[in-house]
Amino acid sequence: MGRNLMAYQGIKIVLAVVSGLILLQTAAIILQAKWLSDVITSLFHGESLGSKVPSICGFIVAFLARQFFAFAVKKVCLRFGERTVEQLRTDLLESIFALGPRFTKKEGTGNLVTFLIEGLSKLRNYLELFIPKMAAIGITPWILLAYVWMNDSLSGLILLVTMPILIIFMILLGLAAKKKIDDRWDSYRVLSNHFVDSLRGLETLKFLGRSRGHAETIEKVSGRYRKSTMGTLRIAFLSTFALDFFTMLSVAIVAVTLGLRLVDGTLLLEPALLVLLLAPEYFLPIREVGNDYHATLDGKEAGDAILKVIKQAETVSRAGAAPEWKADSSLELKCVAVCHEGHDEPALKDISLAIKGNKKVGIVGASGAGKSTFVDVLSGFLSANKGQICVNEKEVKLACQDWQQQTAYIPQHPFIFQGTIKENIRFYCPNATDEQVLSAIELAGLTGIVNKFPNKEDELIGDGGRVLSGGQAQRVALARAFLSNRPLLLLDEPTAQLDIETEYELKDVLLRLAENKLMFFASHRLHWMKDMDVIVVMDKGRIVETGTHYELLHRQGAYYRLLRVQMGDAS
Repeated sequence: MGRNLMAYQGIKIVLAVVSGLILLQTAAIILQAKWLSDVITSLFHGESLGSKVPSICGFIVAFLARQFFAFAVKKVCLRFGERTVEQLRTDLLESIFALGPRFTKKEGTGNLVTFLIEGLSKLRNYLELFIPKMAAIGITPWILLAYVWMNDSLSGLILLVTMPILIIFMILLGLAAKKKIDDRWDSYRVLSNHFVDSLRGLETLKFLGRSRGHAETIEKVSGRYRKSTMGTLRIAFLSTFALDFFTMLSVAIVAVTLGLRLVDGTLLLEPALLVLLLAPEYFLPIREVGNDYHATLDGKEAGDAILKVIKQAETVSRAGAAPEWKADSSLELKCVAVCHEGHDEPALKDISLAIKGNKKVGIVGASGAGKSTFVDVLSGFLSANKGQICVNEKEVKLACQDWQQQTAYIPQHPFIFQGTIKENIRFYCPNATDEQVLSAIELAGLTGIVNKFPNKEDELIGDGGRVLSGGQAQRVALARAFLSNRPLLLLDEPTAQLDIETEYELKDVLLRLAENKLMFFASHRLHWMKDMDVIVVMDKGRIVETGTHYELLHRQGAYYRLLRVQMGDAS
C-alpha cells in the first residue's frame, strides 16, 4: 500500500465499505465451495441429483452473490476514483497558480500538463484497481486459511508456509520495479517537457533550418523513454510468470498431499474436495495484486507527485494572513536573503528596504543582479531563507493567499490561454460584467485593436486562435490588471521583448495603471526611472543604492554608471 493512499479524501469510508463487501464476498466463496463439494461428493456416492437440489440452489445463490459483491466493490471504487481525480484536478490547478511562475518554470510546463492529463488518468486506474485488491489480500486469504485449517490442518499448514514466501518474492520484485518505474517517470517527464517546448518553437526551428537536427534530439529522448519502458515490462512479465508458477506449485503440493491421504483412506472426499476448491481462491488475491502491481505503479507515482505539489501549495496557503494594503500602509524588508536550491551563492543578500504608501518603485541593475528574484519574493512566489518582511510593522509571509490576492503580476511574456479576449481579460475576475471588461479594454488601449477583429472582444486568441503580437499580449495583461484593480502591482521586465516604439505606446497606459497603487517595476530600460518615486539599484543580489532619479544622478554611483552605459536608451 502506498504511504500516501490514506491522504485521499474519503478513503477511510471507501476502505470500510469495500472491506465489508469483500468480507461478504469471502463468505459467498466458502459457501460456494462447500455446496459444490457436497453435490459432487453425494453424486460420486450414488445419490440422486434430485436430492441435491437445495445444495445446487445454494451454490447458484452463492455464486451470484459473489458476482454481485464483486460488482459492488468495483462500482464503489470507480465512483471514488472519479470523484478523487476531479477534486485533485481542481486542487492541482489551484496549487500551480498559488506556487507561481517560478515553480512552473522549474517543473516544466510539459510535466505539469502530463500530471493534469495522463497522470490523473493513471491515478484513477490505480485507485480503481488497487484499493479492492489490497482490501482483498488483507481479508480473503486469512478467512479461507482459517476455514481450511478447520477442515484439514495439514493443508492449512502448507498454505500458511507458502504465503510468506510469495510475499517476500513480491517485495523483492517490487523494489526492482520501483527503480525502473522511477527511471521511466523521469524519462517521461523529460520527454513531455521536450515535446511541449518543441511545439512552441517549431516555427522558429523551421525558419532557422534546424528542424531536421531537432528531430534527431527528439528521437534520442524518445529512445531513452522506450528503453526504460521495455526494462519495466521485462520485470513485469518476469514477476507475473514467477507468481503464477509458485502459486500453481503450492496448489499442486496441496493437491498431492490430499490425493495421497485419500488413497490411504485417512481423509474423506468431501473435505479434500472442499480444500482443493478453496486453495486457488486463497492465492487469488495475491496473484491479482501481482498482476496489477506494475499496471498501477505509474498511477501511484503520479498520485504521490500530485499530492506533493498540493502539499507544497498548502504550506504556502498556511503561511498566515497579511493586512489589506491601503494608502497609508508600510512595507519593510529586513536583511532578507534568498539562496536557490542547488546554488551555493545566494541570489539575494541582506536586502533591506522600507516603503510607505502608494509609490512607484523602480528596480534596476545589470542582468543577473537579482531583479526577478526580488520581484518573486515580493509576490510571494519565492520564500526568503532568512530575514523579516513586515507589513504595517507586523511580520508576515508574503506567500500567503491574503497577500497574493492583492497583487497583479505582469511578466515579460504574459500567458494568453485559449479563449476569447474577454475570457483572457477576466483572468483575475471571472465574474466581471461585459461593461467592466470593455472599460478595461479601453483603459489598456486595446479598443482600436479589438475593433479590427471580426468578432471584436469575442475573438478567439491563444493556441488555435488569433496570434497576438508582443505589444498586444501586454495590453491584454494590462487590461487584466485594470479590471482586477488590485492595490499592488508587480512588473518583471514587462517591456523587455518589445521594440522601443511599442514600449513608449504602453508607457502612458502603465503609468495610468499605477495611480493610487504600490508598484514595483523591474526593468533594465532606464528611461522609465524618471517616473518612479523610488529607484532601487541592485548589483550581485544586493541593494547598492536607493533614491529618486535626480538624487542618484547627483551621487554618480552605480545608477549613474548604468545610465551612461544606456545613454542611447535613456536621458
